[in-house]
Amino acid sequence: MPEPLSVLLDQNVPRVVGTWLLQVRPTWTVFHATEVGLAESTDRAIFAWAQERHAIIVTFDEDFADQRSFPVGQHHGVIRLHVWPTTIEETTNALARLLTAVSDTELVGALVVIDRVRIRLRPAPRPLPSDS
Repeated sequence: MPEPLSVLLDQNVPRVVGTWLLQVRPTWTVFHATEVGLAESTDRAIFAWAQERHAIIVTFDEDFADQRSFPVGQHHGVIRLHVWPTTIEETTNALARLLTAVSDTELVGALVVIDRVRIRLRPAPRPLPSDS
């Protein structure tokens, strides 16, 4: 059985989204950037904190979807919300669509971009089988 996911909500994601996530995924551990001392931190600081704790970052920040700065396979996962307006309702609707379409194991190490219509998932590279 896979371990429950840890998630770090970026400072631009409303805190109440964390409460909602815990209702729909009670086994997950959900942190909010402002609750763990990352208020007004840089993307790099948020990224480093998440990687140390094997947490998937949930953010509206398009920088986290930049493959040059945060390549897939070199992080524990990023969920980039690309919805407008950035209300609690639009955010939870987007995440609800994601949670019904994508398994927890598919989220690990992946880059996911969710807009109002589509969910684009770039999975983490799979290790090559060994020749032994």
